[in-house]
Amino acid sequence: MPRPVLVAGVDSSTQSCKYITVDAATGEIRTSTALPHPDGTAVDPRHWWDAFTGVGATALSGVKAVSISAQQHSTIFLGANEEPVREAILWNDQRATPSALELRHEFGPDWWARELGMIPTAAHPVSKLRWLARTAPEIAERVQRVVIPHDWLTWRLLGAQGDPTTDRSDASGTGYWASTGAGYRTDILEAAFGRQLLVPRVLGPGERAGVTSGGVVVGAGCGDNAAAALGLGTAHGEAVVSIGTSMTVSMVDTLHVVDATGHVADMADAAGAQLPIVATLNGARILNSAAHMLGLSLDELDELASLGPPDAQGLCFLPYLDGERTPLLPASQGALIGLTRFSMTPQNLARAAILGLACAIADAIDDLSRAGLEIERVTLVGGGSRSAALRQAVADLTGRTVAWPESREYAALGAARQAAWALTGELPDWPPPNRQAVDPAERPEWTMEVRERHRNTAAVLYGAELT
Repeated sequence: MPRPVLVAGVDSSTQSCKYITVDAATGEIRTSTALPHPDGTAVDPRHWWDAFTGVGATALSGVKAVSISAQQHSTIFLGANEEPVREAILWNDQRATPSALELRHEFGPDWWARELGMIPTAAHPVSKLRWLARTAPEIAERVQRVVIPHDWLTWRLLGAQGDPTTDRSDASGTGYWASTGAGYRTDILEAAFGRQLLVPRVLGPGERAGVTSGGVVVGAGCGDNAAAALGLGTAHGEAVVSIGTSMTVSMVDTLHVVDATGHVADMADAAGAQLPIVATLNGARILNSAAHMLGLSLDELDELASLGPPDAQGLCFLPYLDGERTPLLPASQGALIGLTRFSMTPQNLARAAILGLACAIADAIDDLSRAGLEIERVTLVGGGSRSAALRQAVADLTGRTVAWPESREYAALGAARQAAWALTGELPDWPPPNRQAVDPAERPEWTMEVRERHRNTAAVLYGAELT
């Protein structure tokens, strides 16, 4: 019996580097390895390379092809010697917020939405470039090239020979590349940084970035959300909610979204379509923080949240623990409102944390609907999706069936699927993962009251900033 052809997928996420090997014919995962990344919102990218090497992604033992997915928006500034001139600034760093607001006002939100499909926030590289040029001009003078993590890792894997490459999904998250066909907007790049920079060549879906010195084919790579969609085999009309460090809700579609509120970004996917997406700063850490405060494990928090009243007896947890980007409230903090002698119970606090995250998810789904997308089903992935209380709360608050697949590293799996595509020239038709699902309860009054309470709390605390 012939040995199976193996391909590899890498997910260099905010928290860790995951490396898997997969049977190219069936999509069966054969091995899986992971190493942690340093915490923080600014990181020397060489730490990412160390983890990448440590999991075996440079040895590539026994595989014919590899592709790399990674955290999006995080920005690496390279000098004349092609080495980083400073730490990379991650997607969740808020220091570039004033620069993002400047760029918004200079061109206007409507212009950004129409021309780029997105409106700058501190997350986007275009804002980080403006910040660096304004606050550290002596460092900015040394910058010759700007890349995103998957660009940099792919390039280094290929020996840092020639120019770096990227793909449509990561390019569309920079703030200076338009997925509508306009490509790189050098006018925006120069307006942000004051001069031109070298940027990666954008590869098409299924295209090869190159071949390693050991003969392993290297795929184009992609952003983590695009990779997860590819790994899940996301269907038309399916909203994928990824609950990790951040929370994102995205859909594979052909629609180019123009959203002047900035809530929905018109990003590209890894297979030639679009991936409109809503992203928040706060995801599973909402549940982690609540569990820590109560001295519980996540499983215990989940169980406790199911013991009290479904509306948390009026307790409202506004989950802007790290500030927030959707809505744009970078200076905001979390809040706990509605404390009474009766609502001050561990069960209500646990339930309020679940509802705070569930309301953020429901708001994001509403944003996608308002942008013209038709949502037929909702799928939860990521660490936060393991919460049974959260799954049911999202179903109840949205009035939609909520599904969740078996636990896998879907971004790494999507990268492996892309690697098989680069190897064979055809996107493999791997079977989709098995899914379980929960239906919403009949829309009880408490669901409308909870969502209204969260909206009103945010409006009262932050007023006009909510828009």
